[in-house]
Amino acid sequence: MLENAKSVILSAQRAKPGVWTFSILFLLESLTRAFNSGVLSIQAYDILKATQKVGVLGALVSATVLCVTLLLPFIFGRLRRRWAYTLGCLLLVAGSAALATFTLPGQVAGTMLRNIGASITNITLQLYILDYIKKEDFTTSEPLRLALSTVAWVAGPFSGVWLYDHYGHAAPQIAAMGSALTLLGVFWYLRLNDRQTLPQGNMQPFNPLANVTRFVAQPRLRLAWAIAFARSCFWGTFFTYGPLLMIEGGLSKQYGGAIISISQLFLLAAFLYGPLAKRRGLRSVLAVCFVLMAMASFLAGIIGTNAPQLAAVLLLMGALAASGIDSVGGIPFLRAVRFHERQRMAAVYRTFIEMSELLPSIIYAMVLRYYDVSIVFILLGLGVSLMSVFVWRYLPKSL
Repeated sequence: MLENAKSVILSAQRAKPGVWTFSILFLLESLTRAFNSGVLSIQAYDILKATQKVGVLGALVSATVLCVTLLLPFIFGRLRRRWAYTLGCLLLVAGSAALATFTLPGQVAGTMLRNIGASITNITLQLYILDYIKKEDFTTSEPLRLALSTVAWVAGPFSGVWLYDHYGHAAPQIAAMGSALTLLGVFWYLRLNDRQTLPQGNMQPFNPLANVTRFVAQPRLRLAWAIAFARSCFWGTFFTYGPLLMIEGGLSKQYGGAIISISQLFLLAAFLYGPLAKRRGLRSVLAVCFVLMAMASFLAGIIGTNAPQLAAVLLLMGALAASGIDSVGGIPFLRAVRFHERQRMAAVYRTFIEMSELLPSIIYAMVLRYYDVSIVFILLGLGVSLMSVFVWRYLPKSL
């Protein structure tokens, strides 16, 4: 009888997921991507032997993943969320297996599978969060989720590059596969239930182009997407070209992995940004963070490969500012999206990641034909500086 009581209590706990439930899932998913995040650009550079070609490869992959992301709700029109999340985890495993081949086809396929798998798990998890977490709790839940993922993003990138250097190209991918399978096991142990948003628990099919049109027609969603896009541009450039800046400046590959891991320590500042946003307002926090991030990026590009250590310090200062946008930058979308449009709008919103990799990659691939890798951070600083103006001008002060 006691065992039955324990079973009932455990089932009730599983049926009522909270902030910690989603934070743990996000931690494990982050660890999966973190193991090969620092390795991706380095391995691509080792295969292609040119920074400019790495940019071209990034643009190709991002364009493909963007199209797939927009089609996800159509593809999974009759697939329950739990199976969509499962598929995302399996794609993460398949992506790591392809990357472990250390070939150009494997690099392309692996990066695509990894990013598509991340899109699926992120969209599905975001839908669960929208179902179970109240809007007034977002300034608490989002910083907690981000701060907890610090463990993954501090340990993962450096560990991945260290494994790559000492045990070969397959080692970090094996670690990533193990993490993805652990994520899948924990997810099924939790047995998350689909709430009333969808009585059948299925992801709604729709016309992707009509959905994009609907998203663009809502000013607050446009601004929320732009905030996420600009922040993701910084991290995408930092993760891809930061290690390459170190290498072209004469430093080791492990130095490149180290700056990525160190930058993720700043995610712990998420605990500070949440209360700060409550006191000073979300608009003020985001605008200041964008200004600081832009200045640090621009100065790092000016210094460039001539003094890679100083450039690394400036990039880390930019990462500290970016952590503030990571902490509270998703709140404008979570508060603006309408209840009955959550799933459709979430798929469009998630494209900020692919677009932030696609558009900069195209620009960087062109300019890197004439300049060294430092130029990408100069362009990044100029571009991101515009977002501080948009945030201050258009984000509601009361948000």
